[in-house]
Amino acid sequence: MPNKRFRRGIYLLPSLFTVGNLFCGFASIVQTSLGRFELAAILIIVSGILDGLDGRIARLTGTTSDFGVEFDSLADIVSFGVAPAFLVFSWVLHPLGRAGWLAAFVFVVCAAMRLARFNIRRNTTEKRYFAGLPSPPAAGLAAAVVFAFPEPAGIAWLPLAALPLMVGLAVLMVSRFRYRSFKDLNLQSRQSYINILLIAAVLIGVFMDPQITLLSAGLLYVLSGPALYLWSLPRRFGKRAAGDRSTEGEVADDPVPR
Repeated sequence: MPNKRFRRGIYLLPSLFTVGNLFCGFASIVQTSLGRFELAAILIIVSGILDGLDGRIARLTGTTSDFGVEFDSLADIVSFGVAPAFLVFSWVLHPLGRAGWLAAFVFVVCAAMRLARFNIRRNTTEKRYFAGLPSPPAAGLAAAVVFAFPEPAGIAWLPLAALPLMVGLAVLMVSRFRYRSFKDLNLQSRQSYINILLIAAVLIGVFMDPQITLLSAGLLYVLSGPALYLWSLPRRFGKRAAGDRSTEGEVADDPVPR
């Protein structure tokens, strides 16, 4: 009997992190409505950390379930769809009128589509890569920009930069660019010293200058998808050209007239 109670408690553990994710997303919306943009941005970033922990804890403890997947997605649409869109709109997009709220709405729609696509393909896609930019990093970059410039007054270019940023992030979420998932990073196995050094460098950067570090890390990850695609183009064209030459050879050697 005690063992059974313990297992029930283990199944609650990932859900508690999901509840924390949802709470931070809702709190971010509340803080945005009060004009506390910096705190709202921090809460979205914390949501992303909690979202990464709930799935990893579920896998480590063997407590994954369909309920957990759906619950996590519903929390994500609040924390990484509505909350960042409302934050950026209230921060600098509202002076742009209809264009501003349309850009924010497109971000919400694409975040919802990205989560829906992930749910229906989660058992068929490659584990090492995501198809399209995940919604937590997209929301994280938007929040990092707000965190770096919490007081936009006097910075005339921010609204004009925030508009294509939100639309660009929305497009990347529904794109086919591949992004590393880091699910293959096993915390229970030996890891390279380089991984430890990279983690240490990020932690030191966050401690020394959190605004620049979070903004740089988010931007690098968001750009990694298009960069990986461009890097693979020569190889793809090489394979295609080799296939075309092979086909031409087969046609030339074929004695049957066509």
